[in-house]
Amino acid sequence: MSNLNEDIFYLIFEELKDDRNTLFSCLLVNKSWFNNIIPILWKNPWKYLKNKKMKLMLLKVIISHLSEESRNNIKNRNAIILTNSYQKPLFKYLSFCKYLNFDVIINMASSIVTFDATHIIINGIINLFIHENMLITHLYIPNQFDYKIHLIPGFENCFSELEFVQCSMDDDNNRDIIEWLARVSKSIKNLEFTSLNSNIEIDVMVKLIVSQKGLFNFCHSIHSIYYGGDPSSRKSLEKSLIKHANTLQYLKIDREPCTKIFSYLVNLISLEIRGSINTHWKNLGDASLPHLKFLRTNDIHYGCLAKLIKNTKGNLCEISVGSIINARSNQELIQAIAQSCPNLKYLKIMLENKDIVEFEELLINCKYLDGVTIVANIWEEKFDWNELFEILTESSPIGLFKFKFIFCHSFQLESLNLFFNRWKGRHPMLLQTVPTYNSVELEKYFDLIEMYKTEGIVKKYENDLHGSTYEEFEWIKRRI
Repeated sequence: MSNLNEDIFYLIFEELKDDRNTLFSCLLVNKSWFNNIIPILWKNPWKYLKNKKMKLMLLKVIISHLSEESRNNIKNRNAIILTNSYQKPLFKYLSFCKYLNFDVIINMASSIVTFDATHIIINGIINLFIHENMLITHLYIPNQFDYKIHLIPGFENCFSELEFVQCSMDDDNNRDIIEWLARVSKSIKNLEFTSLNSNIEIDVMVKLIVSQKGLFNFCHSIHSIYYGGDPSSRKSLEKSLIKHANTLQYLKIDREPCTKIFSYLVNLISLEIRGSINTHWKNLGDASLPHLKFLRTNDIHYGCLAKLIKNTKGNLCEISVGSIINARSNQELIQAIAQSCPNLKYLKIMLENKDIVEFEELLINCKYLDGVTIVANIWEEKFDWNELFEILTESSPIGLFKFKFIFCHSFQLESLNLFFNRWKGRHPMLLQTVPTYNSVELEKYFDLIEMYKTEGIVKKYENDLHGSTYEEFEWIKRRI
């Protein structure tokens, strides 16, 4: 019975893994709880770092695992703050760690000690985490990572059960690490790369992709918008992904494919794509993605998107459409969403005055809508906010109460006042505004909204002046 109770407690603590404060308070209850919580906290200790004080505390605990010789070496580099209160740790905390985040480690060390000591400390930390008896499942490698971890004894066993890799491919050392991972790691499910999209980088990525047994998520973000890589290398990358068609469910790419890759990836659940003004993504419109639930796009032809959405079998629950190509086909896209997405919950879309009638049809047909982000076309100075607010109050499904409005030319105070008045009796709204300019007029919005918060019509309001503080749908948690 006691074993059963411990198992139940562990499952409960596992559910609280993102709630650092609660887990820390539970540590003090008894020894059994302590023994269950420590492995959870140390599985991914990097995610709990909120400030410099917490970084210093974690760094001290890690360094306490070093040998006396290594600690003296650090002390000699004027890093006494990390070694002057040494106490042997009660647990081998590092043995529970499954996430190795070099981006956080480097930032943590460099923010606390001098440049001269940083390299010594990081080398010491690397040797604590990479050895024969360690098993890392999640690896994060930043840009300009100047440490040859693939040459450390025990590297092969340490990363033999790797499941997740996030890596910047902008330097030779990182390419060497990825080549070694291709030899020793066969169980990677999630790959996230940022690169310049050069032929060498793509070829190394292909080696790692083809060596995996079943890829689940692939993300490739490209720094340069001008360099597209040799078509033959890009085709090789796409073909390597097609080999994982049975298992690949999440895909993010920044370049128009050279092949009909979407015709093969029929099991995709999430697709995120970014184009450019010179790309057309014609193959996208011919694809049938019957299981697709999440679609995020930027700079993609509206006509292609409309065709794709019509081929998704009604499973889409989240659509985010960023900047567009050929806005004249916007109405066609809105109609496609209205007719083909009965289960839609979240939508981000750009609107012009001529789109509002079609948008009302979308509100009527998409009965499960929970939140919308509306971008008023920046080229349309006299956007008809009155008409938009009227259809939102008259035609919105009962569950819709989360709104974000992104605009260049502000709406009239009277329009907003009318919107709130007509919303009375409905679910209190969560509201966010994102003006793409600074104006004293915003102060008037704040006063009006505060009044309606008092009346219970607005539950929460935020104004994001920078337009980049929040994701499109910050109301929901990340899926991966």
